Amino acid sequence: MMLFVVMETPHNSSTCLSLTSVGEREQSSELHPLLKPFTLRMYSRTEHFIDSKMALTPLACVLLLLSMQCYISTLAVILKTANGKPWVNEFESVELSCVIESITTSNPRIEWKKIKNGEPSYVYFEKEIAGDLEKRAKIREPATLVILNATRSDTADYRCEVTAPSDQKSFDEILISLVVRVKPVVPRCSVPKSVPVGKPAELHCVEDEGHPKSQYQWFRNKEEIPEDPKTSPKFLNSTYTLNGEMGTLKFSAVRKEDAGEYYCRARNEAGFSECGPQLMEVYDINIAGIILGVVVVVTVLLCITVGIFCAYKRGYFTSQKQTGNNYKAPAKGDGVDYVRTEDEGDFRHKSSFVI
Repeated sequence: MMLFVVMETPHNSSTCLSLTSVGEREQSSELHPLLKPFTLRMYSRTEHFIDSKMALTPLACVLLLLSMQCYISTLAVILKTANGKPWVNEFESVELSCVIESITTSNPRIEWKKIKNGEPSYVYFEKEIAGDLEKRAKIREPATLVILNATRSDTADYRCEVTAPSDQKSFDEILISLVVRVKPVVPRCSVPKSVPVGKPAELHCVEDEGHPKSQYQWFRNKEEIPEDPKTSPKFLNSTYTLNGEMGTLKFSAVRKEDAGEYYCRARNEAGFSECGPQLMEVYDINIAGIILGVVVVVTVLLCITVGIFCAYKRGYFTSQKQTGNNYKAPAKGDGVDYVRTEDEGDFRHKSSFVI
């Protein structure tokens, strides 16, 4: 009886192994070389194994395949990591784990690359830290990368690559995604100082430094404003919409109860920051007072107009005619020169001739 086993070799090709009786196997010269260390002796002293052509049992086949898998794995470099998606707060240290689980090469080549926006760059090359992590990182033997002072620019994918020329599977790599979390800065808040009853109002809150992107909360008189006003008795009759992602608080019609001190909080996984409280007043619109004010203004303008008209009729705005004798020097005639002497009190003329 004969049994065939199909297994995968290290070169990703399938090989059919023929397991025959011991006598036939000794006569065959075409036995796969990987089976030589695992030659099965099927001799038995019991009566159940007297027949030399008896096939291997299913359990023996399973054990054989497992043994071959273990043998092949010892000829390959294999990597693993303790955490494929680590995170760290800014300015703290973080470890990018790259563990060599299996290798036979004594001095493998280890490299780390940073991949950001699809562009790879060296972080560890030829046993030295390179790039923007220089003087901020180190290698913990054999292949783990430790960033000592992480910054927001370190958020990226990192690839650990190990090359082992002496192994049958000589290369392996592992990808680790690092997120550096940044605490939000104090947000910029905009709150209207006064709003009339029944009119719309908008409150804004924004900050751009936090990572991941901040979520926003609004507070009135130190009490958090819920996103849905119907969930709280104090805000049940309020007509607002709160957008926690954009940081906006919009009132469609302000009520007297909406007056108070408002402030905003920006929060993410790294922490939170708040702006200072700002007072929003809500006042009633006095329709009677507005009408009275308009009447007073119109009356004053009318009185001013009538006064100007009367003054114009009485001549206060006409120019007065000049009175008295105004001396006007006579025009000089041709050939006459007027001369005034000290003894004369008036002008006299003398003749002059033009040649």
